[in-house]
Amino acid sequence: MTRMLIVGPAGSGKGTQSKRIAEDLGIVAISTGDIFRANIRGETELGREAKTYVDAGDLVPDSVTNRMVEDRLSWEDARGGFLLDGYPRNRTQVVALDEMLGRLGVELDVVLELTADREELTQRLKRRAEIEGRDDDADESAIRRRLELFESETAPMIAEYESRGLLRRVDGLGEVDEVNARIMDALKG
Repeated sequence: MTRMLIVGPAGSGKGTQSKRIAEDLGIVAISTGDIFRANIRGETELGREAKTYVDAGDLVPDSVTNRMVEDRLSWEDARGGFLLDGYPRNRTQVVALDEMLGRLGVELDVVLELTADREELTQRLKRRAEIEGRDDDADESAIRRRLELFESETAPMIAEYESRGLLRRVDGLGEVDEVNARIMDALKG
């Protein structure tokens, strides 16, 4: 049974690797983006609350995000293990996740950080914009701001998990199978 987080900057391959890891380990991959979309689409109470923020162009506050994540972690398919992608993103959310897991009577086994050179990530995201037509990846200065913001926001969270002995760093650059092999090796160690 594995309960884990995956973190890494945009373009590091989190989405691709999350699916592979979940399949390899027989656990559910849980993306906070998917949670938001499902709640909004399903018009749940939390989804309606989140939609008011999204429609206003505001960030959904931690209080709403935390409740959505806790609800999702309580589902039957997450009891056998999970890979959480996109949460927590800051120190406050780390504390909230600790509390959630405590209420569920479980704890994290590992935090996987996918690392990559910033210049390579910038080029990778620009290619993704061309291939997938993603506007959020088309502007180089916007990409650089996103990468800097990721680093500044997540550094305290990553340091916290490293101090707990949970962090495993893996180079996220390379072919998908090659990166996946490095991840599986890191999870064994």
